[in-house]
Amino acid sequence: MSEDGTRMTSHRPYLLRALWEWIADNGMTPHLLVDARQPGVRVPAHTVKDGKVVLNIADRAVAKLEMGNDMVSFSARFAGVSQSVQVPVTAILAIYARETGQGMALPEEMGASQTASAPEGGDPEATEPGDNGPDDDTPQPPKRGAHLRIVK
Repeated sequence: MSEDGTRMTSHRPYLLRALWEWIADNGMTPHLLVDARQPGVRVPAHTVKDGKVVLNIADRAVAKLEMGNDMVSFSARFAGVSQSVQVPVTAILAIYARETGQGMALPEEMGASQTASAPEGGDPEATEPGDNGPDDDTPQPPKRGAHLRIVK
């Protein structure tokens, strides 16, 4: 690679989209772990715990999902009320499958001065936007410790 000042775009949104597709293609439920303290994060305040929020981004749980290079946005129902959610890609700490915990803690950008750190004990009891799907009445598994696995 040359040192002529050429700078590539961030790889985070590409990893995010690829892992979302992989999780969904395998019939699992993709969840995002988000640092809710980052600027630009718009999520319902009651879903934030310890400065973090876990969001279900499965097709059956959200509407108008857009995963751009800078922002992830969608509409979802929280306690029966449809709300708009916006999450900058830089605020996403991890993406994983709810059922297995397989996924990835997203790496920080090279040279980025982010205050977010890798998740230590993400809450596997995710905020479940979208109470319009058939799976919404299923009981959640008991809480376990963090269970993210890095996919190579």
